[in-house]
Amino acid sequence: MRPPARWRRAPRALRRSLLLRLLAVSVVVSVCSVAATAYVVVRMTAVAIRQEQGQALADDARTYDALLGYAARHPDWSDADATVAALARRTGHRIVLTARGGSRPVADSDPEPGVPFRPPAKPTAVIDPLAVDPDLLPGAAGDRIDARAVGPFLLPPDERTALDSLAARLRSCLHRTGGTDARVERLPSGRPRLVPPATSAAPACTTPALGGGPTPTERKALGALNTLVNTCLAHRGAHATTLTLDGEGRPAATGRWSGGPLVSSCLATGRAEQLAPYVAPAAQLYVSAPTRTATTFFSLSPANKARIAGGAALVLLVTVAVTVLAGIRLVRPLRALTAAVQRLADGDASAQVRVVGGDEIGRLSAAFNTMAGRRAELERLRKAMVSDVAHELRTPLSNIRGWLEAAEDGVVDNDAELLASVLEEALLLQHIIDDLRDLSAADAGELRLSKVPVAVADALAQTATAHRADADAGGVRLTVTADGVPPVAADPVRLRQMTGNLLSNAIRHTPRGGTVTLRARAAEGSVRIEVADTGTGIAADELPHVFERFWRAEKSRSRQTGGSGLGLSIVRKLAEAHGGTVTAQSAPGAGAVFRLTLPAAREPSGPVGGAVAGPHGGSVGG
Repeated sequence: MRPPARWRRAPRALRRSLLLRLLAVSVVVSVCSVAATAYVVVRMTAVAIRQEQGQALADDARTYDALLGYAARHPDWSDADATVAALARRTGHRIVLTARGGSRPVADSDPEPGVPFRPPAKPTAVIDPLAVDPDLLPGAAGDRIDARAVGPFLLPPDERTALDSLAARLRSCLHRTGGTDARVERLPSGRPRLVPPATSAAPACTTPALGGGPTPTERKALGALNTLVNTCLAHRGAHATTLTLDGEGRPAATGRWSGGPLVSSCLATGRAEQLAPYVAPAAQLYVSAPTRTATTFFSLSPANKARIAGGAALVLLVTVAVTVLAGIRLVRPLRALTAAVQRLADGDASAQVRVVGGDEIGRLSAAFNTMAGRRAELERLRKAMVSDVAHELRTPLSNIRGWLEAAEDGVVDNDAELLASVLEEALLLQHIIDDLRDLSAADAGELRLSKVPVAVADALAQTATAHRADADAGGVRLTVTADGVPPVAADPVRLRQMTGNLLSNAIRHTPRGGTVTLRARAAEGSVRIEVADTGTGIAADELPHVFERFWRAEKSRSRQTGGSGLGLSIVRKLAEAHGGTVTAQSAPGAGAVFRLTLPAAREPSGPVGGAVAGPHGGSVGG
């Protein structure tokens, strides 16, 4: 027994599923990425271990700190060999110092006889006590000057002895009066400091000189530094400041203008300039470890293989879950859109889909809704047009048939009056057919135009002459104004047809005693022809529909009073074919203005032979 057809189609549909394709792609990408990552990690780990020999100082900040301390306390590197040798013995590295920008060693812990030192392209670090590397020494001050670089602030033995005596007495006083067991710490400058500070005890134990008052040596150094800082501030247009020593024995700005980045910058610059003669010049440090071998801390052992497999499975699981969720969100609106398209194909003109989000699928859904709505509207218009065409054709045909049957039955005489009535209905029928033919040709893009420069004044005058009889019969005054208007590029016959349709529509809707004005004026590269009437006007809700086919402002009008309902539609199609536009403006009880805009002719022209004929310009009274 064969399975149902839908079951047989299921595997094929599943193979073509967008969700399954996304899932397969994500699985392949995840497996490849995990395998490649594991391989790269193992390889890069081994490489990183081999580079450990040339990067020993980055992992041992004590070596960098020791050399930095030496440079802060010595004006040169002449006696650095002993310090470098001691560091090399303690770390097992070869340590080489060269002058900045040079290759000749200043100090070398393990020189090779007869073999000149060839430094690598990049030094391991730069030893400069005036520009400490915060990555290698995180505790560096904000100005990046090593705290051990004191220069002229280094106290001589006599001042240090005097301060030590004051510190001892203060320590005893604190212990005697408050029971505080303070200890004495020595700052890099040689100044002693009590911890906790003396300000935490009774005022009787406070010693101003020890609490921060500068010694003669410190005052001299502060004065020189103050001069450098204030000179820098003056050059930058800032106020002068006063320097003193903080609790760490470092110079600090005081006073009203002590804050701000400008003072800090000048203070750092001044300190660096003052300390430069007292510290060793910057040197490049090169570290290698010839006696060490790289030890791989990561190997493909069974345990590590299990970790890799577990991590790969976890990554794969997360990727698959995310892909499934994303695929479901992607496929769901597509399925809804497919179902709506199928309903539309089955004849359901109301098929719509819910628009979710503003992505490509959301925009596709919105476009489908617009298309479906437009299709429904076109279908409605098509049905209405077929109904209207049948109605418009049935009326004159019914009249013709009625007159002929009446003549055949002898109800009416077969005379000239009967023939005139039948001819009038035949002409009306021919008029409707001609209008429909013009609209059909315009819709199909097959409307042929013979564009030539046409004198607008002549065309409007001839149009007014052709419709004067209708205006006079309805008691409507007709005026024409078109002086000084340049010619337009148009088909003369179609131009008269457009203006004639607009004029006949205005006369038909203007009551007795009213006025219809036909005027033209030049615009930027175009000519505007306006037909204004003083009729009943058009309601605001009806105004957008005036150019639709078979539209009438008053639905109860018959053909004899309301026209065919195709004239304004033809005007719009002809205007678009000429590259122009036609618009309507009206208010109930205030008449209406129809504005036809056509492009002006490129070549200037006087009267154009064969285009139009009739009186020129001026105003034609009615």
